[in-house]
Amino acid sequence: MINSTRRWLRRNQTNFAVGLGVLGAGYLAGQYALSKIAEARQRMSEDRVAKENLRRRFQQNQEDCTITVLALLPTATENVLEAWPVERITQDLQQKKAERLGRSAGTLDASSAIPSSGPSSATDDDGRSLASFQSGSYVHTSQMAASDSLTAEAAPPRPTRSKAQLWNDLKITSITRAFTLLYTLSLLTLLTRIQLNLLGRRNYLASVVSMASHSPQDPAIGLENLDDDSVEQAYGNDFETNRKFLTFSWWLLHRGWREVTDKVETAVKTVFGPLNPREDLPLEKLSALILEVRRKVEGATAEERRTHKWLPYLLPPRNQEELVLRESGMLKSPSKSQPTTIPSPPSSPTAESPCSSSSSSSTAPLRRLLDETADLIDSPPFTQILTLLLDTTFSHLTDHEIRTDAYRLPDPGHMPRVQEIPDLDSNLARAKLAAILAVVTKQAHAIGNGVPNKYAQAIESVKELEAFAAVIYSSQFEFEALGDARTELAKEPPGRTEAVAEKEGAGVMGAATDMFENVWRKVTGS
Repeated sequence: MINSTRRWLRRNQTNFAVGLGVLGAGYLAGQYALSKIAEARQRMSEDRVAKENLRRRFQQNQEDCTITVLALLPTATENVLEAWPVERITQDLQQKKAERLGRSAGTLDASSAIPSSGPSSATDDDGRSLASFQSGSYVHTSQMAASDSLTAEAAPPRPTRSKAQLWNDLKITSITRAFTLLYTLSLLTLLTRIQLNLLGRRNYLASVVSMASHSPQDPAIGLENLDDDSVEQAYGNDFETNRKFLTFSWWLLHRGWREVTDKVETAVKTVFGPLNPREDLPLEKLSALILEVRRKVEGATAEERRTHKWLPYLLPPRNQEELVLRESGMLKSPSKSQPTTIPSPPSSPTAESPCSSSSSSSTAPLRRLLDETADLIDSPPFTQILTLLLDTTFSHLTDHEIRTDAYRLPDPGHMPRVQEIPDLDSNLARAKLAAILAVVTKQAHAIGNGVPNKYAQAIESVKELEAFAAVIYSSQFEFEALGDARTELAKEPPGRTEAVAEKEGAGVMGAATDMFENVWRKVTGS
């Protein structure tokens, strides 16, 4: 029995070897397939986490932009209100009316027995117009304080102006002030989006590089655990550069708006100057007049609007950059040895820099951020998005606020589907220019200090603005990510190669590409 078993084993030993080999190969192949499946699952999970983290960071960044705009806008509003004191002109008109009534009081008493049959439409119109200004607007705190101080110090009287001159000044001042605030709000929104999205991109890449510089087997490293509340983690160990970069919004808030208001004033004088405050204006004609003002400010043709340079309103020239940092409190008083501009990065490592080594390392990133901001402002998409924002804000002023308050027409956004009065035509509605000026005066305060700010909410509804922010957030991802990764890997042991970093960064950049492609499809509808 034993011998027969041995003979049987000898005859089939080749078959046994082949079978065992097949089983072993199958086992190894199965283990390899399982490992690849597990690796694919892990990669998909990491990609999902990366996409979610990137999407969450981007949305949070846009919310920060809105909050920042609302925090900075009152500064520009205060400057504009002080430069265009509409309420002071209204007080002068009311004072003239009181003086005229006082002078005519004796005449009315002497001739009280004689019935008056003369027309009084002009006087009644002036009274109703001034009453609308008094009820529809309010005096800004700074203007009231200035008026009180002038009264207390018995300042010399201002040159007397006729009633017609005061009404003309009121017309130009109120319209110029409101339009200046609309331009300032739109420009500030775009500037803040550019600044915070550039910094958000840098911060996100810093977190990616920090993840790539650690071993993949480290369980404590992951995209979902990168949201540290520490300042260094949030700002990529470059907090001072970010602060200096953000303070450049000082230029628009204190200097740039003046250049904007000069252009707006010239256009308003040309378009609205010949109009009489008692003139009746249809809503359609008012819209055409406002559009004509915009054409004179932004450009009459598409080519003029595309080539219009908004950079001088938003960023200072290089010889004024140190002034901005000093006025915003980022630099101390200047010294003769300090440069007047932020130097560009040296072309070679041995090039001499006008600053010290520490200053050079801090100004090179700032210079790069400012240059990229200037390139974005001068790009055609900036002008296109700005035009859309201005269309939205001016439309809200004309088609909602002036339409409902001055023309007494229903708000088109809240009109019922079935109209009780079918022959209601907005083109037939008319309103006096004085009543329109009262609404514009009130809306100037709503633009700058409204809570909630309806104009800022209207800007947030522009879908192209989010797409523009997505382009900024995702631009130069590959260049900056790989460049920073190589810098970090220079500090790592030789076992960490660039190929590893590029492989780890590829998934993150792929997630960024997918997310922003989805944003574009959502916006464009394609």
